[in-house]
Amino acid sequence: MRVMLKFAIDCDADAAWRALHSPRAVAELYGPFLEMSPLTAQGFPTSWEPGSDVAVGLSVAGALPMGRQLIHVSDRVTTDARGPVRIFRDSGIPLTGPLAALDVWDHQIAVSPAPGDATRTLWRDRLVIGGAAAPVLWPVLWTMWQWRQARIRSLARTWAYDIPIADDDRTDD
Repeated sequence: MRVMLKFAIDCDADAAWRALHSPRAVAELYGPFLEMSPLTAQGFPTSWEPGSDVAVGLSVAGALPMGRQLIHVSDRVTTDARGPVRIFRDSGIPLTGPLAALDVWDHQIAVSPAPGDATRTLWRDRLVIGGAAAPVLWPVLWTMWQWRQARIRSLARTWAYDIPIADDDRTDD
């Protein structure tokens, strides 16, 4: 079973790619309802690195545990008709909690410049799940992915390094 999203966001593809590799930025996508926290004393890595395995805990508002998840990161670059497409893949698996009833967890996010506007990003998000519990969990995950889309759109403009300065805000030194 699949959950798929495709939409444009208000940041360039480089900023979106950096955010995908930031555990803090990714954790913000689920807030304020679902909290993602590191399960090691070292905390989150600065960046998700290809080949890394990171265990995270999930809870509702930090109070109700929802289980643990292993995030296994890989990256690849491909090309479509408009140019390069960078793909972030989490092929980890839920370890405990309701989602652990799934046999398959394959989450891929592709980012590329939006058609006709390189200052925006085309975000394609695909989650594939499988197992006997998938038909029961799919509606919950579909709903969560709609929330993620709204959060991504809301947070994307904060992912850029440089905030444009209006001409009248500049000072002459």
